[in-house]
Amino acid sequence: MPEETELYDLAELFKVFGDSTRIRILFVLFEAEVCVCDLARVLNMNQSAISHQLRILKQNKLVKSRREGKSIFYSLADEHVRTIIDQGRDHIEED
Repeated sequence: MPEETELYDLAELFKVFGDSTRIRILFVLFEAEVCVCDLARVLNMNQSAISHQLRILKQNKLVKSRREGKSIFYSLADEHVRTIIDQGRDHIEED
């Protein structure tokens, strides 16, 4: 059995995937690196709401950012994020 702290951290990570807005953001980021304004437009949401969700995703090391001039671009932190989502989709699609 893993240590209690590891179990807690794992539970916290999976909580992040419990929000459909964050999942939608991740699906957009599967395709391309984007800025908040583009995410807001694609998801038909305001930039403030998108920024809040990106902050949570970034704190949990699921997305990363880079600055280019005054713009900040977001992308997946690594391929593990895609793997987690893909495995989740495989699981819910099982008969």
